[in-house]
Amino acid sequence: MSTLIRRVACGMSGGVDSAVSALLLKQKGYEVLGVFMKNWDGRDETGFCSADEDREYAQYACSHLDIPFIEVNFEKDYWHNVFCELIEEYENGLTPNPDVLCNKHIKFNKFFNYVRDELGADAVATGHYAQSSAGPYLENLDTSKGVKLLKAADTLKDQTLFLSQISQKSLQRTMFPLGGLLKTQVKQMAVSAGMEKLAQKKESMGICFIGKRKFQSFLEEYIEPRPGEFIDIETGKVVGSHKGVQFWTVGQRCHLGGMPHAYYVASICPETQQILVAPGSDHPALYTDLFKAGPPHWIHSEPTLLQAIHKQECDYLIQKMDSLTRCTLWKPFNGLEELEVHCSCTARAITPGQYAVFYLGDECLGSAKILSTGPSMFDLDNDPKDNDLDPDSHEIVESRV
Repeated sequence: MSTLIRRVACGMSGGVDSAVSALLLKQKGYEVLGVFMKNWDGRDETGFCSADEDREYAQYACSHLDIPFIEVNFEKDYWHNVFCELIEEYENGLTPNPDVLCNKHIKFNKFFNYVRDELGADAVATGHYAQSSAGPYLENLDTSKGVKLLKAADTLKDQTLFLSQISQKSLQRTMFPLGGLLKTQVKQMAVSAGMEKLAQKKESMGICFIGKRKFQSFLEEYIEPRPGEFIDIETGKVVGSHKGVQFWTVGQRCHLGGMPHAYYVASICPETQQILVAPGSDHPALYTDLFKAGPPHWIHSEPTLLQAIHKQECDYLIQKMDSLTRCTLWKPFNGLEELEVHCSCTARAITPGQYAVFYLGDECLGSAKILSTGPSMFDLDNDPKDNDLDPDSHEIVESRV
């Protein structure tokens, strides 16, 4: 145990991962505080509130491990810093990532500062599947060199995508006890420690504040319907109507009756409430090899080549279940806080509002919110003259984004 770190606040979610994290911390000899965050106050139409159930499991874990159970309320902060931003982005036809926003604004900001300032914690620990270059218990911490966020040993459970907006300040005092373990090992540890009920508990999925309700019915409580039209991208003809762009995302299937084939969302225009749709799930209008994202957030530091020559090769990821894809980042010379991301191969349904997360090997460099996409393969087929990059100049000549 580090002599500099004695008291650790472990975020308790009510799941097996946070419980085993607390178990490992206690076995290491730390003074462990189990802290449960309440970020949302609401029940679905059945009267079910997942936060109540999560609290009971978190209390059970703390009692079983004989550590203090502390509950803190961040409902107001969550409303202003996460939820209001989500609603605004849905209204603007974007598709936000609530997990990234919650980690950025609440778990690794408000919560982090609270346990440090109010509870006197020397460090924070979570049940995330991620690794720190400072080690699982910050045993190799050297603040003069900074800390890098690394992918977890369990590649299927890796959660660095959701942590890609974490600050360097928070990372330097955050432990990831599960980073070097597989999920199967974590469950075995829980069983061995007598916490079978947590090992057998179904993992929570989806957005916390929606509960068991349908997504559309939830949004209707906060966003006024604004009817619009579905436009066939090939013919320009109206093929259907909808209640508002907030209910749709790029790549989503539109269930339009009486059509000879299925339509999928190709692009969204919030100003006109028009949604361009393409016939077929693999239509070229759904694919592009270029998008713009910003402002970039670099966890450790801006990549060396990006600083030097405004160009950096790396990998990117947008959805957790996607595979890493090679790309080239271009930083404009005009000082704008944004990146052009040139993909090594075409990608389907790149969606404004989502975060593009960048990797070099096992290191998660950081992320940037997708602002817009370049022309689709359908656009290029109809306008083959388009060319955005002079390969000999290291300079963006004419952006397609």
